[in-house]
Amino acid sequence: MPIDSHTTRENGLVGIDIGGTKIAALLVNAEGTVLARGSVPAPAALGGGAMADAAAELARALAAEVDVSLAAAGVGAAGVIDHETGTIRAASATFVGWAGFPLADELETRLGIPVRVENDVNAFLLGEVAAAGRGEQDVLGVMLGTGVGGALLIDGDLHHGPHGAAGEIGHTPGYSELVCTCGQIGHLETLASGTSIALRYQERTDGTVTDAREVADRARNGDADAIAVFDAAGRALALACASAATILDLPCAIVGGGVTAAWDLLEPAIARTLGTDSPVSGIPLRIIPAVLGSDAVALGAIETARRALAPAGAH
Repeated sequence: MPIDSHTTRENGLVGIDIGGTKIAALLVNAEGTVLARGSVPAPAALGGGAMADAAAELARALAAEVDVSLAAAGVGAAGVIDHETGTIRAASATFVGWAGFPLADELETRLGIPVRVENDVNAFLLGEVAAAGRGEQDVLGVMLGTGVGGALLIDGDLHHGPHGAAGEIGHTPGYSELVCTCGQIGHLETLASGTSIALRYQERTDGTVTDAREVADRARNGDADAIAVFDAAGRALALACASAATILDLPCAIVGGGVTAAWDLLEPAIARTLGTDSPVSGIPLRIIPAVLGSDAVALGAIETARRALAPAGAH
């Protein structure tokens, strides 16, 4: 469904964050004020149709809650996205019937409004830069969660690359001798994801921990092995960001995801590494934590819809 200027007369934009366990959404007015928010469990095991049904029902419920009409929807979804068509090109095994699912078309049919779909990490970065009032035009985004995702903003626009995979810094090699979740060796994800932080601690101690949060608690209590695991994660993250910054002349990297709750443990190694391995430009690279928390993906998805509504060049 084409997005035309007449839809700007409507007074609500909805941003939907579709993950493997939860679908969250925000509804904003033309000024960007959040009018309503909500979430529902994600029926990822039931197929793309069930996911689209749940997302559409949530969007309609939020609109009804505050009595607004929806002008358009933006979606940040897990997986490799064809951002031109809004189809899911590839996804993890967590999502049944997700790869190949025409998400934008299916949501447009259900909601009767234009829909734009982006990869969730791309939406995160756009949300951090746009909705948080940041002025950066050239930024690397990194998400440290179950895995490590990445995104690029160049000249103020998301850079997708010819295959939609630009910015995937989590699967760049050279950081360890460990096998990554993708089957290759030594990727950044083997040290810096939440899953890997827990695994690396268990390997060092022959103990068992629930997740990276538990490792962080132990590090803050002085556990040398836990501190070492976060040091390794922070150093690898800084090296990856410095490499990207050197290649693309980026002044800033914004890091989000659950692992950043332990920024106090990552930051010392990041600072030390940037002191010895800074970009060749001589311009200091800022590696900073995200500020929007769990709202970032939905707010970035709203920004994709807003940009599609705007006249060419307006953003």
